[in-house]
Amino acid sequence: MRLRFNQLTDQLARGLAPLYLICGDEPYQLGEAARLVREAARRQGFSEREILDQDGHFDWSSLAASADAMSLFSTRKLIELRIGTAKLGKEGGAAIRAYCQRPCPDNLLLMIAPALERKELQSQWAKQVEAAGALVQVWPLKGPELVRWIEQRLRGVGLQPEAGVAELMAERAEGNLLAAVQEIEKQRLLLDPGPIAMTDLLGNLADSARFDLFALTDAVLAGDRARAQRVLRGLRAEGTADILVLWVLARELRMLAAMSAERAAGGRGQPGRDAPRLPPQRQQAIERAVTRLAPSLLHELLKECERVDQAIKGLAPDDPWHLLTVIADRFAAGGLRAGRPLAG
Repeated sequence: MRLRFNQLTDQLARGLAPLYLICGDEPYQLGEAARLVREAARRQGFSEREILDQDGHFDWSSLAASADAMSLFSTRKLIELRIGTAKLGKEGGAAIRAYCQRPCPDNLLLMIAPALERKELQSQWAKQVEAAGALVQVWPLKGPELVRWIEQRLRGVGLQPEAGVAELMAERAEGNLLAAVQEIEKQRLLLDPGPIAMTDLLGNLADSARFDLFALTDAVLAGDRARAQRVLRGLRAEGTADILVLWVLARELRMLAAMSAERAAGGRGQPGRDAPRLPPQRQQAIERAVTRLAPSLLHELLKECERVDQAIKGLAPDDPWHLLTVIADRFAAGGLRAGRPLAG
């Protein structure tokens, strides 16, 4: 059988398959799916766990040897095969097919393959895995699918999101499910079970003891020069990596530059197609920013971002944080060219 990540829990509740292949390049779902299988196996009495790490020099006969070996501590064993290559090759495919043809009821094979090429899923060995067990492919969640996932996670911890909450969290997570999970956990700790409104979410973000990267983008989009500088100082004091600050500023600048160019050509000039539906506050801030910022300024600031990147890599003598401060100030100031960043 072939499963989506969100179908795995129900399948495990119905009973364990003899073997599982979990593959894909979304790290949170990959790790979570493996954890769910391990926990289900433990509940079913697979108390021993043997780990095989496959690489380019892996001896595939060790899989059959592990399957045939009697357990020393229990009658049921979980064999966890961590596949580290993009292709299994002839020997690897043959070893997996052989296992699928005679799976042992006292063993459960869990294969985890984050780097597996998609075309491998059309191979004979993958088809035999799908016929004998379960193939779980994970991929990044985007747009409405990500919003629905966040809504489900919020409800799962006792929070009932009102309109716009899940959309804002999805937009800030940028498809990073681990970041979304951490934000949900923070809200669970800050709030009592029940409804969570936009005011709760924004208030908790504002009241947090640390400044986050998205507070910086909020400030520059809003044209709040003083707040942008306060946030930058907070980020630097917390030890935030300069490359992350560069990333969020460059991301906003590229989005605005693309919107501005599309509008100049007669198009609608909306944020990226893969972006989730934006909450009204965020959409309004973007609209105001693309109106007040000249295309020439956006392109000039993007060139300055390239200069920061060179400085971070040690290829230019500039101080990256000083350049980031100037970029953030000019971004917020718009048409005004500040002689030096504001103090605030």
